[in-house]
Amino acid sequence: MVAPVGHALAAAQPFATPLDPHSLFDTLSALVRKYQVPGAQLAIHHGGETVAIEVGELEYRTGRPVTWNAAFPIGSISKTFTATVAMTLVADGDLDLDAPLGEHLPELGDLGNGLTLRQVLSHTGGLAEGPEPAEALASIRRYILDNCRSQNLVLPPGTGFSYSNIGYILVGHLIETITGMSWWDAMELILLRPLRIEPTFIGKDGRSPLDRPLATGHSVNTALGRTRPVTQSLTLAEAPAGGLAMSAMDLVTLGLTQLDDRGPALLPTVYAGQMRQSVSSAKPFGLADGWGLGLAIFRHADAVWVGHDGNADGTACYFRVEPVNGSVVAFTSNANIGVCVWRELLPELCRAGLPLKSYSTVEALGRPTAPPPGCLGSYRNGDTEYSVTLLDNGNHCLTIDGEAVAWLRFHEGLIYSQQDMTSGQWTNAGRFLRNPVTGDLDGILVNGRVGSRQSVTGENMRCLITTQTASC
Repeated sequence: MVAPVGHALAAAQPFATPLDPHSLFDTLSALVRKYQVPGAQLAIHHGGETVAIEVGELEYRTGRPVTWNAAFPIGSISKTFTATVAMTLVADGDLDLDAPLGEHLPELGDLGNGLTLRQVLSHTGGLAEGPEPAEALASIRRYILDNCRSQNLVLPPGTGFSYSNIGYILVGHLIETITGMSWWDAMELILLRPLRIEPTFIGKDGRSPLDRPLATGHSVNTALGRTRPVTQSLTLAEAPAGGLAMSAMDLVTLGLTQLDDRGPALLPTVYAGQMRQSVSSAKPFGLADGWGLGLAIFRHADAVWVGHDGNADGTACYFRVEPVNGSVVAFTSNANIGVCVWRELLPELCRAGLPLKSYSTVEALGRPTAPPPGCLGSYRNGDTEYSVTLLDNGNHCLTIDGEAVAWLRFHEGLIYSQQDMTSGQWTNAGRFLRNPVTGDLDGILVNGRVGSRQSVTGENMRCLITTQTASC
């Protein structure tokens, strides 16, 4: 179904190339069939026009069609919503971006003396990635009390980038403390209702509307021709980091708040602008060109886009805003392999006057080199363990918590690229970190997360892994 919206949601500067919804529909339909993705949505605000396109099924082989208002679990794009609520409180004078969080959260102890909201929103607070599933079953407040301590830091606050779900759970707790409401109520009353977005939450019973279509996530293996529905595993404590389900049109509505005076009058221009401003210590190698407050920064030729990617259980979603010309692009899909559809959509969007590219450092890494001496071993980020091992066939492999996930190829500058073992696609590049004093490799950056070395293994370390590889 192609559904051009009957009115422009915000005025924008006109573009020479108008949107062709029928061409976009044909392209999206073909890509969904190619990659066996059950369903997807694409919504675009461009040149003053908003177009919504949807294809496929909410759940595989059920016949229930994807509609324009169907909600998809959007994973980490939820962080942009949580950051927008926090920035609304900053705009109201209830919070200060650079004041120690201990002023509002004395339960943080020593950590609260040096940690700020700006750091946490930009993933420069030094906090670990996330909780063990069993620990996250607690309330948001209980989880913060158990896990946010100085001894749990992976970096000193303000010194570097390490992507952290814990940080956004902390922001959720801060929102609850300041507003006197639960995160769910604050999200609904401060942000979603004013934007006329129907609140749909993952992981909390009784909070989602019964009459709104909700997409089911899927695990798709194109090599085997297998598509299986999966259940969302998000826990209550993780909600501020990934607890929302949205349509592509909902994401466009949020994006319009970043268009300064051309969007909904929800967040004052100066505060929206601060969200898009790169924090100097945020260097998210392999993920983006920079990071602001709840928004990643992507530079493509002369265009600067901001946005976020999101992966829930069996979903892949993407959100981009180009504020200068007033463009917003949102894509949702209910399959783990939806990233392949997104990447192949981008050339079509470029032809429509939207200069978007798939962010990847892999193409610019140069020729492969020998592995850096001393790279083998175990590294830890909170409860997560990363291991670099050498196989009997001479290939290097990355494991996460004991599960082999990627083949590694090495490049100059202590950089590695990684090929996903399931899909065969090249994913986010990473790098090893050298101790500035000893010169030893004492850390690793994996998907934007910093891991500190736990053990050193010999160069003859071996492990045997059986994998099945598909192509994307």
